[in-house]
Amino acid sequence: MGTTIQSHVCGEWVSGTGAGQPLFNAINGSEIGSAGSDGIDFTEVLRFARQHGGPALRQMSFHQRAAMLKRLAQHLMEKKELFYTVSAVTGATRADGWVDIEGGIGTVFSYASIARRELPNERFLVEGAAERLSAKGGFIGRHILVPREGVSVHINAFNFPCWGMLEKIAPSLLAGVPAIVKPATVTSFLTEAMVREIVASGLLPPGALQLVCGGVGDLLSHLDEQDSVTFTGSASTGRRLRVHPDIVANSIPFNMEADSLNCCILGAGVDPGAPEFDLFVREVAREMSSKTGQKCTAIRRIIVPAGRVDAVVSALRARLETVTVGDPALEGVRMGPLVGNAQRSDVWEALRAISAGAEIVHGGKTDFEVQGADIAKGAFFPPTLLLCKQPFARREAHDIEAFGPVATVMPYADTEEAIALARLGKGSLAGSLVTADDAEAVQVILGTAAWHGRMLVLNRHCAKESTGHGSPLASLVHGGPGRAGGGEELGGVRAIKHYMQRTAIQGSPDTITAITREFNPGARQIDAGVHPFRRYFEDLQIGETLITHRRTVTEADIVNFGCVSGDHFYAHFDETAAKDSLFGKRVAHGYFVISAAAGMFVSPAPGPVLANYGLENLRFVEPVGIGDTIRARLTAKRKIAKDPRPGEQPNGVVAWDVEVSNQHDKPVAVYEILTLVAMRGEAEAK
Repeated sequence: MGTTIQSHVCGEWVSGTGAGQPLFNAINGSEIGSAGSDGIDFTEVLRFARQHGGPALRQMSFHQRAAMLKRLAQHLMEKKELFYTVSAVTGATRADGWVDIEGGIGTVFSYASIARRELPNERFLVEGAAERLSAKGGFIGRHILVPREGVSVHINAFNFPCWGMLEKIAPSLLAGVPAIVKPATVTSFLTEAMVREIVASGLLPPGALQLVCGGVGDLLSHLDEQDSVTFTGSASTGRRLRVHPDIVANSIPFNMEADSLNCCILGAGVDPGAPEFDLFVREVAREMSSKTGQKCTAIRRIIVPAGRVDAVVSALRARLETVTVGDPALEGVRMGPLVGNAQRSDVWEALRAISAGAEIVHGGKTDFEVQGADIAKGAFFPPTLLLCKQPFARREAHDIEAFGPVATVMPYADTEEAIALARLGKGSLAGSLVTADDAEAVQVILGTAAWHGRMLVLNRHCAKESTGHGSPLASLVHGGPGRAGGGEELGGVRAIKHYMQRTAIQGSPDTITAITREFNPGARQIDAGVHPFRRYFEDLQIGETLITHRRTVTEADIVNFGCVSGDHFYAHFDETAAKDSLFGKRVAHGYFVISAAAGMFVSPAPGPVLANYGLENLRFVEPVGIGDTIRARLTAKRKIAKDPRPGEQPNGVVAWDVEVSNQHDKPVAVYEILTLVAMRGEAEAK
């Protein structure tokens, strides 16, 4: 008998009161421990998260949460070898473990970076532009997002004990919402090992992350309207949880990511010997053997031109024969066992069902070679390839998934048939097309996108840098329609917003400015009596405005700017052609207008403004001709405090709303500039 796998709830490590579910070594079948959640009071678990974890996280800004996650990722990376040791017991090779362990930690790093780069240093998020709701502009609307004041419950699958947890908790914690993680029991010992290091780091507030190893008990019955649930696993289990009475009654958001029958399509014009043919064979074989085929994104259906079936089968056979199955600790072993004997039985049963409509052309036998382990004790399974010659007549390969190293080749006559076969999966997490023909890529992607959460077009041009068919990335959505669950995870800021409440707010421009801490059209403009570029970051008020002197544009301005820039576009220099253009006259360069505006509003002497950080949302509204007079309005729109770096003067980013108008007070150019502005405290200390 091994050790008891514990849960971490209410700030303590606890063991279930019952016998728990036995856990086994996937390589030799020996019992390594047990896990159970009997005796855990889930009302207290939820209360602890709501009363401690939630308030602590909501007191932090997005940037503070991001810094916390970055430090956590650094800590976990330092402990990665411990996780690799535990991961091997699940049957994972070093390469398999890398995807789960370092891939998961890398996702946390990515989310920390996304939050620092794309989110404000605030506790809420303003989304979209102001909406004018009245004729005179005295009544406007905005959208804001705030953290939901509940708990996110994550029910994860067995195949990625680390990544599955980390890719969900990262956006949840960034959103300011505490998480309760319930890993699949069979591999929960690896999740427990990582959570122990997270707890030991002391980087997360108490209650921000809790772990339940064992059954979910009556947890879902105690959720309320502010909570959310994310699920990864089988479609049947997901459907059952989705209709839980309390989830339905309280309209609790339920995000589902289910295993799907993902496909890979070989382009119609790809011949054996072409780089794309070799890429196709390599990608399919890799997806079949990586994690022993236990990936929700793994390729299950191999869709190839009818005239290439024999060549594809032959090439895949040759490739799969090089896959050495055995103890992952041995050098040269490329594929370990399935996660356990129960999973092995499930895969054999599914293979028998699929083979009723397809022929086994490689593998599929119980007497195969295993390196360094006893085939009778470990959960080993051979790489197995099937051929379904009539994929429109036989539905087994489109309906049944063997969650292991099993895939089925199926022929198509033309591109429309390939698209039709891809759709028969009834919704997939990921699909791929291998082709160098961009016209074919357009036809296939637009024909299959509605049925897939993610699509990869692979060819010689991107192969060296491609992350492959089955690799979810933090910046792209992970999920899919139909059988795949209809949910979305990851996707950068999109995932963070999943845990937040979007609220439309309405009121006067001044009130909305006060709430959003962002200047809105029609709000009061402040004259502080000093040029805003002479003010330190802390002193600047949202709404501080400078209205510049006027400048009349001359022909010399246009000629000189054209000579400096090299821009001699006809509308600026050809009087005859300009009269026949939409302008009706010669006009100044748009970039001259904004350059002239900068000359009018910049305060040239050294001061708190350190640098121009960028220009955004530029739009030229009206042409400016010779003799027109312009001036600029500069208004402090929003402020973003930055965490100081070692040796750097503390500063923040100030976004300025700029409107350049003509002598008729009509806008001719509108845009936003960003400046780095020094903080006063450091400067005064010097």
